[in-house]
Amino acid sequence: MRVYLDNSATTSTAPEVVAAMLPYFSDEMGNAQSVHSFGQRAKAALETARRQVAALIGAAHTEVVFVSGGTEADNFAIRGIAEACGNRGRHIITTSIEHPAVLATVEALEGQGFSVTYLPVSRDGLLEIAEFRQAIRDDTILVSVMHANNETGTIQPLHEISLVLAETHRSGHQRIYFHTDAVQSVGKLPVDVDRMGVDLLSISAHKIHGPKGVGALYIKKGVRLGKILFGGHHERDRRPGTENIPAIVGFGKACEQARAGLEEQTSAICGLRDYLEGQVTDRINGVSLNGDPRQRLPNVSNLSFAGVDGESLLIALDLKGVAVSTGSACSSGSLEPSHVLTAMGLSREQVRGSLRFSFSRYTTREEVDYTVASLVEIVARLREMSPDEDVTNLPTSAFSSVKTSSADGPGVVIPGATTNARER
Repeated sequence: MRVYLDNSATTSTAPEVVAAMLPYFSDEMGNAQSVHSFGQRAKAALETARRQVAALIGAAHTEVVFVSGGTEADNFAIRGIAEACGNRGRHIITTSIEHPAVLATVEALEGQGFSVTYLPVSRDGLLEIAEFRQAIRDDTILVSVMHANNETGTIQPLHEISLVLAETHRSGHQRIYFHTDAVQSVGKLPVDVDRMGVDLLSISAHKIHGPKGVGALYIKKGVRLGKILFGGHHERDRRPGTENIPAIVGFGKACEQARAGLEEQTSAICGLRDYLEGQVTDRINGVSLNGDPRQRLPNVSNLSFAGVDGESLLIALDLKGVAVSTGSACSSGSLEPSHVLTAMGLSREQVRGSLRFSFSRYTTREEVDYTVASLVEIVARLREMSPDEDVTNLPTSAFSSVKTSSADGPGVVIPGATTNARER
């Protein structure tokens, strides 16, 4: 049996999405900027997809700009604000657990004279609102906090952050723009940009059964971004380059499907996640959950297995046909331990023994049963082979699986392993 439980890295492209895309590779080959009928049909398809994406996040279609994916969207948002507002402030606030697309971008801006505050998180991966409030400075121009973490699924209290920013603005502070990387949450949770209070939001198609190589940036009406690419006047003069119509059409279709089946699919996926966690903790000792058990995505489970090396476990599972991950696919080439789990205060052993299981609407109960059975066998074998680990008195696995919260419900912050905000 082949089992794919790495859907946070990428998802399979839905058959309906492929079918929607196919005509635009051949018969409907027009350039959306052309004035003839071929171009105008491509333009109509482009705008239909734009409305489909906008509907999924509660935005106006004119606020959606198509880009090549989540990484470009993050770069566009952060560098765009830095370019547009750098003359009135050069301070950015983010967190220590962001995706590499955000962290690498703000680190590059540090080299250009910007100051960045990296906020810590609790043992459950949650941002402390009080620490966020204290981090705001007179020269702060941008806050970038991910909606849901790509490794643990923990959901950040974005609505509360937006309330603090609104209060700060009412008190006379210059406007601070609010960006969120929502690549992991869109299509898995209800997302409404107005309710969340964000100015900029990044999305990627291939996380929701769309094609790779296409994404979008939501830009709230009235927000001005500096250019990071130069060329033609595409995307209302905001992002140059010939639009990838087949991929954009597929993206739109994926958003339409995600919106139509969101409640039913979320419930089913959450049930499979909770079932896997229940089976694993019943049958394997020394297993702990990483991340908040309540404020998290329905499709992600990050577990640490005491006395086991995560890479060895991943490889052994792969040999049995089960695909999982030890963390973010975008940083898997690094030899460094997970920066997310490390920032949460986990020990090196807990980080080393972690695996991420991520589900999709195509995951079945049979696949979960096969995965659990494989885990039981492999963990026992690896522990027997580990001379450096004391595996004779491992604690009973125990954690509660609680259904995921709403997209912007109140954050549950548990005081724990936090340090002061880091600035450079």
